[in-house]
Amino acid sequence: MRKKNPLFLVGTLVILAVLCVFTLNNPGSVDLETYSPALYSTPGALLPPVIAIVLALITKEVYSSLFVGIVSGALLYANGNLELMLNTMLYHEEGGMVYKLASSWNVGILIFLVILGIMVALMNQVGGSAAFGQWASEHIKSRVGAQLATMALGVLIFVDDYFNCLTVGSVMRPVTDRHKISRAKLAYLIDATAAPVCIIAPVSSWAAAVTSSVPEGSDINGFAMFLNTIPYNFYALTTLMMIIYITVTKLDYGPMKLHESNALKGDLFTTAARPYGNADDEPVSPRGAVIDLVFPVVVLILCCIIGMVYTGGFFEGKNFVEAFADADASMGLVLGSMVTLIITFCFYMTRGVMTFKEFTDCIPEGFKAMVAPILILTMAWTLSGMTGLLGAKYYVHDLVETMTGVKMFLPAIIFVVALFLAFSTGTSWGTFAILIPIVCDVFGSADSYQMLVISIASCLAGAVCGDHCSPISDTTIMASAGAHSDHVNHVSTQLPYALTAAGVSVVGYILAGVLGMAFGSAVALISTPATLALMFVVLTMIRSMNHNE
Repeated sequence: MRKKNPLFLVGTLVILAVLCVFTLNNPGSVDLETYSPALYSTPGALLPPVIAIVLALITKEVYSSLFVGIVSGALLYANGNLELMLNTMLYHEEGGMVYKLASSWNVGILIFLVILGIMVALMNQVGGSAAFGQWASEHIKSRVGAQLATMALGVLIFVDDYFNCLTVGSVMRPVTDRHKISRAKLAYLIDATAAPVCIIAPVSSWAAAVTSSVPEGSDINGFAMFLNTIPYNFYALTTLMMIIYITVTKLDYGPMKLHESNALKGDLFTTAARPYGNADDEPVSPRGAVIDLVFPVVVLILCCIIGMVYTGGFFEGKNFVEAFADADASMGLVLGSMVTLIITFCFYMTRGVMTFKEFTDCIPEGFKAMVAPILILTMAWTLSGMTGLLGAKYYVHDLVETMTGVKMFLPAIIFVVALFLAFSTGTSWGTFAILIPIVCDVFGSADSYQMLVISIASCLAGAVCGDHCSPISDTTIMASAGAHSDHVNHVSTQLPYALTAAGVSVVGYILAGVLGMAFGSAVALISTPATLALMFVVLTMIRSMNHNE
């Protein structure tokens, strides 16, 4: 007999415990003008995401885990007042679910998701994906080649991580399936070439986010500083090195080893979970050709770039770099994807591979394919809102400010703090906004600019690492969606790889901090090669241990 999932029991106990404690201490009505939660700006502010993450990893069920986290956060904010808890969870203007869905940025991302889902359905309907898979199977002869091709495409699509995840997934999924690469491995390859690539790409939405996080009125040039951080972004560099190493040497460890072993036997999923149903098994048109996939993808890339610089003022006289720095990524991606959808429809109709009826049928199919990531994103945004209402960012701010006496080790400390904050909240960009101004204050004009650059780089690297590990991160969710992989499978198999790169990065930032305080310049010439060399040694040791098992 199948055992019952313990999620509901554990979740109910947690909620009841919190409810009982705070209801006893805080009965009666609430004066919202003077109201403050009991755990505001304390370690308890991080409890809701911790609850959600632990439940998701234990129970392998993400929807209910996120919901329990949201309810726990609302209860903590309401100090146990049930009426305030319900209003907070749904209608609070800074963190409620309704207000999160009313955000133009968030809705733009959801529309972008739906349009890409429709694009994928269109490419499948005309047979473009199948034709590309057939072509790739004739030119990509091995599992190593398929994985390296996935990485290469991920690196090439560096404009935005959302765009990267879904595009690389839709293009490479037929190829990796033919070479019996597990969906969990594909999700890792997508995720590891999304945010880690965007954070070292000067022309990307992430560069714009970092630049905009530099405090106004500061004499620091945000974009120039971002360029200087690239050689010190150890997590991004070691992650890319890890992809090449584990692909070429065929190294798999942790839960990924089981997934890859099963994939070689024909089971691409390992677990019974199939969040996308039979979407990959639908019959395709024999009329399709490679151009039916390549043309829409190329147009999508060009249109999204144009859409982003358009929102940044490129056509109003700004240069390309400034326009990208000022771009509204959400709006730009929606504009670009919508124009691409229209062009793709005209292209398919001109080629005679699709009827108008088939086009309209693909619209609801594309929407249905994105229901899972939309649900997870909505709840992840709400959970992040609950954490914000509890003052988590102020707790982290105060924590970092108490560590200024050990500036030599501050880059490594900032990396760990940024990792934990991004992991708990599921947002890299929010972590940038919280920590970068603190770092700029700590390393003022009287201090070494080199240490400022190293510390900013460690903040960016830690945020990306935490985002990479977190099951409530939107990038992690979209990587699962792009690979058509079960989300919990993706998180559990990716975690050992991400933590390996994180551990090596901490050592790298300790070395960089020591050298930065001692010499103040040319630190990257020593610390970056040393960090990459350490990564090679660690992976070689893991490979040796795997062979000895």
